[in-house]
Amino acid sequence: MFSKFELMLGLRYLKAKQKNSFVSFISLVSITGIALGVATLITVLSVMNGFQHEIRQKIVGVSSHMQIMDASGKLINWQGVAKTVANNKEVLASAPYVDGQALVSFDSNVSGVMVRGIVPNIEKTVEDTNKSMVRGGFDSLVSGKFNMIIGQDLSRSLGVGLGDKITVITPDGQSTPAGMIPRLKRFTVTGVFNTHMYEYDSMLVFIDLKDAQVLFKMDNNVSGIRLKVNDIMQTQVIKQQLGKVLPDNLLASDWIDQHRNYFSAVELEKKMMFVILTLIVAVAAFNLVSTLVMSVNDKKADIAILRTMGASKKNIMNIFMLQGGLSGIIGTISGTVLGLLLATYIGRIVHFAESLLGVKLINGDVYLIDSLPSKIIVSDVLSIFCISIVLSILATIYPSRKAANTDPVEALRYE
Repeated sequence: MFSKFELMLGLRYLKAKQKNSFVSFISLVSITGIALGVATLITVLSVMNGFQHEIRQKIVGVSSHMQIMDASGKLINWQGVAKTVANNKEVLASAPYVDGQALVSFDSNVSGVMVRGIVPNIEKTVEDTNKSMVRGGFDSLVSGKFNMIIGQDLSRSLGVGLGDKITVITPDGQSTPAGMIPRLKRFTVTGVFNTHMYEYDSMLVFIDLKDAQVLFKMDNNVSGIRLKVNDIMQTQVIKQQLGKVLPDNLLASDWIDQHRNYFSAVELEKKMMFVILTLIVAVAAFNLVSTLVMSVNDKKADIAILRTMGASKKNIMNIFMLQGGLSGIIGTISGTVLGLLLATYIGRIVHFAESLLGVKLINGDVYLIDSLPSKIIVSDVLSIFCISIVLSILATIYPSRKAANTDPVEALRYE
């Protein structure tokens, strides 16, 4: 594409000091701007990818990959439904559950919670909350014992620990001659979990399935069954397959349905951040225009001499495109390396900043996680790299054409 003559001069002009030191300074600023823009774009997108992946893993770990429910709110023959869905090769495991809202009270502290009744041994096959236990364990949920496992944030807000008894108040009261009174039941705290997601750690509690059936008057019925599948990115397809074999009164939903608004918002935000930060790279790349324009004015005599020696307009244009393009490549490569390093160690950097400043920069109450995750996606990095190179090359076209159209006679008149 470029001749040896063009490559030699392009590299020489790039490495040589300009007569005007201001031109060299602007060139350095342009390269630095491209590097910082690329590094910022890679880092921000990697953090957003990490945030999305972390939240998705935590959400599907607690709320399951998929759920099968009855339109009436009570699933009668859950064992038969479990056998039906097990015929789908993508379904790895299933577990029954009972869900209900309630208030929990300890001393003078009261909090609203989501009570989930489970079968501990089966529940472990469909979700990962058991891996988040900090005290106690799921094995303590024994039918008839009325034990309870709560989140760490809820434990702190209520001021309870292992062995403490808390009162559960359900919304469906009992009718008495004195009127409706709430149903109360005392549970013993036998475990505390910490998923590092405030939404769950402050509102979700686990009890035994049969205890939940008694608490919410479910008889032998359940709210539904939770499924674990082979690939969580294929749950929409699996849902369609199950819809063909399940009765019409059964509803299948997946983690995408349950949190569609949230993940759609995150995906839209990622796309908008990509566009906005790409504009920053574009601004830095088009700084090359001013650099090359000044470089062309600085080297008018050299251009004129090259033209009189037989160099064509194309040769001159290629020389300055090489000079600007190589600046863009240097900035892009430097920015990519810097961005990959920042994206890899951003969690440690934030942790160090928190330790140094003595403040918590990532608030779990707001961001659902209490640390800054990062996930580098190769396709994102390649897209950023290619866009930066293309923008850098486009920025060299105008000044390179101006250099090619330089009139040798006019350029040498005052030399």
